[in-house]
Amino acid sequence: MRHQSPSSWAAIAIGIAAVVHFALGFAIEFSVDEAHYALYAQHLALSYFDHPPLVGWIQWPIVSLTTSEGLIRLIPELLWIISCILVYAVSQAIHRFIQHRNSGYLTSTPPSANTCGLMAVLAIVAAPMPHILAIGLLPDTLLAPISLGLMLMALRWLSNDRFTISDWVITGVLLGLAGLSKYTAAFTAFALLFVFLSSPRKPWITKLGFWLAALIALVFIAPVLYWNWANDWISFKYQIAHGGGGQWLWRKLGAFLGIQVAVFGPLLILGALIFLKGCIHGIKFSLLALLGFFFIPFIIFASLSGGGGLPHWTTPAWFCLAPFAGIGLAKAWTHQRRVLIRILFTLQLALCCIGFGYVLSGGISSATVKSNPIADLFGWKLAGQKAAELAKATNTAGIAVQNWTLGSRAAWYASPLPVFVLDQRQDQFDLWFGTLPRGANILLINWSGMSFSPPVGSGTAFERCEALESLEVVRFGQILSKFDFSLCSNWQGL
Repeated sequence: MRHQSPSSWAAIAIGIAAVVHFALGFAIEFSVDEAHYALYAQHLALSYFDHPPLVGWIQWPIVSLTTSEGLIRLIPELLWIISCILVYAVSQAIHRFIQHRNSGYLTSTPPSANTCGLMAVLAIVAAPMPHILAIGLLPDTLLAPISLGLMLMALRWLSNDRFTISDWVITGVLLGLAGLSKYTAAFTAFALLFVFLSSPRKPWITKLGFWLAALIALVFIAPVLYWNWANDWISFKYQIAHGGGGQWLWRKLGAFLGIQVAVFGPLLILGALIFLKGCIHGIKFSLLALLGFFFIPFIIFASLSGGGGLPHWTTPAWFCLAPFAGIGLAKAWTHQRRVLIRILFTLQLALCCIGFGYVLSGGISSATVKSNPIADLFGWKLAGQKAAELAKATNTAGIAVQNWTLGSRAAWYASPLPVFVLDQRQDQFDLWFGTLPRGANILLINWSGMSFSPPVGSGTAFERCEALESLEVVRFGQILSKFDFSLCSNWQGL
């Protein structure tokens, strides 16, 4: 580290990770969610069943030009780089804020602002989960840089205790973009409001700029509100049910917390604890309110995790914690407490590299394909091409699958054929392709990783299903999965 400045090392770390993301982006096929959001871009709308529209809108220019997974994945890669740059900038801003307001922080050789930024970036680079969102575009990939941008605006407010009109406009735009990214952006908005409320005086509430920012944010999310109003508020109903999950169990909460440590790494936690222990004495409460950008969404997701949840939902929150962790790690590094930091950083990087290799290899197959989650990332392109050929040869009405998670890749790789999901659950496919008409003949795809019996029965489902072909997906000599294609006739409904 003596031969390069901290900012240079941060740029090098981001660059190396970006090259790895770029290579992986061309090496694997779309995941379920990636294909689903790419279909958003193919079917532009004011909003969608399960998410606001920005994740589709932002892909539309490139999806309209190419279907290459690697090129489309340049979007999440760019968003990840922006997020890392913002982590660096927010770390510096918090460091300077503390220096100007806490004389105790200046004793015993404080770290430089650049060192704080470097440590924050390294903590993100060594965390496994952000790499997944850097390769595959999810709403959380969008929300991470927007949340960091709002943190910067909050710091600007704390530093000056006032905003110019342009500051309010930027804040309103960021809030609007957050609302267009994901419904849980409301938690980020609460965190920003918490910072404003933490000041003893509340002059902002009477300012024209504040209400202008609120109006701008409302204008941005107006398409989402209008679309939901026109569609019986189906997105809000779905998200409430989805977030609530099933029966609340303590073991699910424990599993959630354990997975969070594994996929985001103990380095971020260690840095945050060091910051809280050694850097908060004498700091204004309003600065500590910035930690709400992490704690508000994290605590809400953790409380809901007892009923079910996904580990990547907290990613924007961890990005917002990274600047504080960077300051804590830099303080420990400056005071020659480096062994534990080096060990954790090395272990986390090793885990990331093992994960990259595991994905490229196709995973480890066993007697049941379900035990190999990586098998889901290979074979869908060939299956889509085969399905399109068979559908044309048999003159069917389209493609059918028996679970919505199978529909995204089928619809993307066999585009523009319609895909019908044969269940009684309402989803985005019903809005895109409608319901399968009675009497229709269809090409049914069955994937070994999520296998179903053909829906054949007297007076219900299909009259008959005839097996046509099978397709085995082989990578490095091992069979990852198998696709079965059947011609099903005379649909009678479920």
